[in-house]
Amino acid sequence: MAATLRIQSDWSRALRFFPSGLVVLSGGMDAQLKIWSAEDASCAVTFKGHKAGILDTAIVDRGRNVLSCSRDGTARLWDCGKSACLGIIADCGSPINGIAVGIADNSLNLGTPEKPPSEREVGTEGKILLLAQEDKKLQGVGLQSRQPVFLFVGSDAFNCCTFLSSTYIVAGTQDGNIYQLDVRNTNAPIQVIHRSGAPVLSLLPYRDGFIASQGDGTCFIVQQDLDYVLDLTEADCDPVYKVASWEKEIYTCCRDGIVRRYQLSDL
Repeated sequence: MAATLRIQSDWSRALRFFPSGLVVLSGGMDAQLKIWSAEDASCAVTFKGHKAGILDTAIVDRGRNVLSCSRDGTARLWDCGKSACLGIIADCGSPINGIAVGIADNSLNLGTPEKPPSEREVGTEGKILLLAQEDKKLQGVGLQSRQPVFLFVGSDAFNCCTFLSSTYIVAGTQDGNIYQLDVRNTNAPIQVIHRSGAPVLSLLPYRDGFIASQGDGTCFIVQQDLDYVLDLTEADCDPVYKVASWEKEIYTCCRDGIVRRYQLSDL
């Protein structure tokens, strides 16, 4: 990228490329959500409505609508074309540390909207929004209906979550647990992975499994039905905040100021 993005007046917690790769969505601790050009660093849109810092974002389909979650306990849906909030998807009464949106399994009852969705709402039907909450709750909500689908209580605050498929999800907690759940029955987890007591900071779907990073510098790939683990080394006890992948390459960002690139052969 040739341009330098001078993002937010207060530091940015959440950055995400739109599917085009030419536009960036950022959420800051100033409670503002912004859309930037990755080509000339101009800010095209600013969304205001949250009452506290934004902790995570998600993009619906191609990006006509986007999502954000905040320390104010709400998850909101936004219309990029009108720079407007389309609605509060959930108001949890506790900070929402992470969100993820995915296509729901056909067997799930996502509920019915209390009123017809806005014509500006695009791509929300048949999708579920995961909420990783500070109050130890992992919640699934129908994106279009705004109705609760499931609620799971973990061992500590949930920091992050992601979809592995339309039925399987994983979520990580502050005390180092990674829960794998089947959204069709969340009464008990399929499996709990615990490699250390350090906070689980990010989770990323990867091939047949996922990549996890933790606050003690560990970063690892879980593959083949969760029975094969590959460690990514070098972080040396500094928290690995985020992981991204591109084809056979994996990138990590760490508190030591280094972005690391790992090139993998076929697993």
